[in-house]
Amino acid sequence: MPDVPDVPPAPTTAPATGGRPGPFRAAVIGTGAIVTGAHLPALAARAPEVELVAAVDVDPARLEAFAEEVVRHPGLGPVTGWTDFDAMLAAERPDLVLIGTPPVFHREQTLAALAAGAWVWCEKPLCLSLAEFDEIAAAEREGGPHASVVAQHRHGSGTVHARALLESGELGAPRVAHCQTTWYRTEEYYAVPWRGRWASEGGGPTMGHGIHQNDLLLHLLGDWTEIRAMAGRLRHDVETEDVSTALVRFANGAVATVVNSVLSPDEVSRIRIDCDDATVELTHLYGHTNADWRYTPRPGVEPRRVERWRTPERDVPSSHTEQLAGILAAMRAGVRPPGSGHDARRTLEFTAALYKAAFTGRPVRPGDIGPDDPYHRAMHGDAPGWAPGVPPAGAAPTPTEPQPTEETTLP
Repeated sequence: MPDVPDVPPAPTTAPATGGRPGPFRAAVIGTGAIVTGAHLPALAARAPEVELVAAVDVDPARLEAFAEEVVRHPGLGPVTGWTDFDAMLAAERPDLVLIGTPPVFHREQTLAALAAGAWVWCEKPLCLSLAEFDEIAAAEREGGPHASVVAQHRHGSGTVHARALLESGELGAPRVAHCQTTWYRTEEYYAVPWRGRWASEGGGPTMGHGIHQNDLLLHLLGDWTEIRAMAGRLRHDVETEDVSTALVRFANGAVATVVNSVLSPDEVSRIRIDCDDATVELTHLYGHTNADWRYTPRPGVEPRRVERWRTPERDVPSSHTEQLAGILAAMRAGVRPPGSGHDARRTLEFTAALYKAAFTGRPVRPGDIGPDDPYHRAMHGDAPGWAPGVPPAGAAPTPTEPQPTEETTLP
């Protein structure tokens, strides 16, 4: 599907789109598995409140296949295909842009969409560093447009119920927590050129896999105050880590362990929080329902109290659909949407702090990573043995060819 010729350039400024009643015009950039498998069903579920009008991909054949897939979803009509993102923004003027491209493109595409007046909903990570996040935040405007990151595990009836119980003190004070993202990825997975590289993916499983469960842990327990960590490159031939572990202290006094791995054949995503009166545990893989949550009371808790912990009868799975509903509501009201602002930055700062703690061997606290810190610019922080082209500390210099001298050139 060719570009539309002779279109005006996308505007560098545009009026805020917040406070509008809808329906909203949406566009997607990237038409791979995540957009087809998660974004399309979410858009179809929210039609006609939102209308998908355009799709962008560098591969015309993929665009054509995506257009055929769109019409299979009730409520979604034909879309216009584009291979040029800026041209699409200028011609279509979408209210909302859904980004499902590789992470290296997220910052540039988010900034372009915001400048064109479109709200943004971007697959994780929203960007590759705190510096990029702060640049995006500076491009937002009061009342919108805003940029939010996909954080679908925060949504769904099970999460809403658990967070309400924790915040109300119904389960007692949280004391100990475990956050586990132990997945398995093959060498073929990392054969995709942009994976496993700092410049294009931003990090390893800490950044690209465990960030969902880590975000949910922060959503349930609140602000963190200290992190100590380790990371390793144990199996895969990548620049980034393939496993990390951390010890975390929270403002409420709770302590937690965090494990992020792509080396684990028995795959599971798990959060467990031990409170004074109960343990709440979520076990799933890529998404959860009410049945994936379990509450175990301490001995002596009254049965009537335990009955209040039961998950709601209405079972709303964690999904892109639920988060999209919140974003559309924020657009109508002209307020900051879920998955943006402080909460989104807190999770990214947690990720940067984990890397810094692992690579320096020192504890890191919120606010330690300022604009002059190398971990503000990149998750590898220019650490020896981790940053591209920086050898491990104490490593022997890379041998070089001897340069000719008068002595070696004379017969």
